[in-house]
Amino acid sequence: MRASVLLASLLLGTASVPAMAQDATQTPAAAKPAPGPMDAKLRALYDAEWDWRQKELAQIKENGRWVDGDRLTSETAADQARRLAYWQDVLKQLDAIPMDQLSPEEQVNAAVFRQSVWENAKGLEYRTYEAPFNSDTFFWGGLNPRQGFGNATGYKRYLGRMRDVPRYFDENIVNMRAGLARGYTVPRVGIEGRDTTIEAYTVPGEANPFYDAFRVMPQNIPPAEQAALRAEALKAIETAVVPAYTKLLGFMRTEYMPKARTTIAAYALPDGKAFYQDMIKVFTTLDLTPEEIHEIGLKEVARIDADMQKTMRETGFKGTFPEFLQFLRTDPQFYARTPRELLGAAAYTVKKMDGKLKETFNFLPRYRFTVLPVPDVIAPIYTSGRGGLDACLFNTYDLPQRPLYNIPALALHECNPGHSFQAAVALEAPNRPEFRRQTYFSGYGEGWGLYTEWLGSKIGIYETPYEEFGRQTFEMWRAARLVIDTGVHTKGWTRQQAIDYLASHTALAPRDVETEVDRYISWPAQALAYKLGELALRKMRAKAEAELGAAFDQRPFHDTYLMLGSVPLPVMEAKMEEFIATEKAKLAKAGK
Repeated sequence: MRASVLLASLLLGTASVPAMAQDATQTPAAAKPAPGPMDAKLRALYDAEWDWRQKELAQIKENGRWVDGDRLTSETAADQARRLAYWQDVLKQLDAIPMDQLSPEEQVNAAVFRQSVWENAKGLEYRTYEAPFNSDTFFWGGLNPRQGFGNATGYKRYLGRMRDVPRYFDENIVNMRAGLARGYTVPRVGIEGRDTTIEAYTVPGEANPFYDAFRVMPQNIPPAEQAALRAEALKAIETAVVPAYTKLLGFMRTEYMPKARTTIAAYALPDGKAFYQDMIKVFTTLDLTPEEIHEIGLKEVARIDADMQKTMRETGFKGTFPEFLQFLRTDPQFYARTPRELLGAAAYTVKKMDGKLKETFNFLPRYRFTVLPVPDVIAPIYTSGRGGLDACLFNTYDLPQRPLYNIPALALHECNPGHSFQAAVALEAPNRPEFRRQTYFSGYGEGWGLYTEWLGSKIGIYETPYEEFGRQTFEMWRAARLVIDTGVHTKGWTRQQAIDYLASHTALAPRDVETEVDRYISWPAQALAYKLGELALRKMRAKAEAELGAAFDQRPFHDTYLMLGSVPLPVMEAKMEEFIATEKAKLAKAGK
């Protein structure tokens, strides 16, 4: 259950809707058809399911928003089976609602709701909770917040969750043993070293990361109560957190990792072929076969390779392509000397993009994010960067592996106008059902992130051929994923074969190459969403440019996409087709 919360975290929010946001996507109220009985039936179904889902996720409602309660989720096999039965029944009820009798907005809601419920049900059908982590995301991570709470009630709930960690871990361990028994595990090669992320939480006292939230507490909590809460935190760390993490670390090192499967392909799992095909649909929302995706990847790799060769020549470099990659990976001019220098380069790109926003969007969200380093406890095995509503993280660990020529593209993707900007727009988007505001589809979200990297080349973000090559490296990276992911999981590729392919086609640092390949191995099909989502969006932009000609304006195009909220890619394409038709009608009416 926790994985679904992590996936949804980019697009949380329930703020009221500015008029500009409504105007971007909604017709006047008088023009809307009156809702029919099927609309009401659908709303009753998804509202009831969403309330039920939040309770299953151990959430409570506070000031109109769902927040973490005083316990963690139940992970027992019995509760997982109960959830599966519930979601299967919801899908049957949804099947009984005629889609052609729904209003246009509710048709979109129905499509989003169906995909979301289907994804959750599929995960339980395959019992993915028996392998509740991968090389990138862990059930034992993210339980301690990066910052404190606004009142004593928030701290008391957090203390309740801290005390619940032993039960939560024990249930996950039982599930992992069941996975071991049937050969369903995270591949051993994909989790090497991930056990070290547990170590920091086995430290007693104030040095434990769970105590960080108590270091600075709000002034609305009296000093005596602050002291009492800190004392309770230290007690919970001593009696619950440290013993639970110590037990988990021992289990990982003495039982799980030694017995984890040595195969790496999804096809090697129980019912592996069906599992991988369904994971393609889960992460991309598309009905493509592995072979179709592999071929798309090969074509994109060839196209981008030609672009990279051209950019290499523009730098004046006289050697071969492999020699150029070696030059980029080893020359000191391309690497920061301090974490602050890298963070400064990222912040510069973010601020430079601020100056381009008025040319790129009509609607600008009010919510602001910050730039932070990836926390030390996870940095050695973490990706280069990750953006969300409140913060955009950049990895400053092992600086000789963090080339500065990649930072502009990374900052666009993760921060502005990528994920952090996207999440802020979602926060202020048109008023929609709660489940829509907290549903995230990778193809839509990551497709936008990769699209913004390409957009940077159109609006003057990249200042040198090296930075443009960095962007192309990132695009090649996502295209190569289509080849590598399908190669590893369906064609018998080895880990080294995947590493060699990615290293020979991109200027990614060796650490990034290995981290990425291990991610693809342990998280089948997730990495396919980026390039396929970007291709779908760029296809719609190309169509809009072709049909609207000189009248094409990227600002309403971008507004329309983001104001949709996270939707399956087929829904996105249908709604962007509507945008193009509407704009053409405006031109015809104006006689243009």
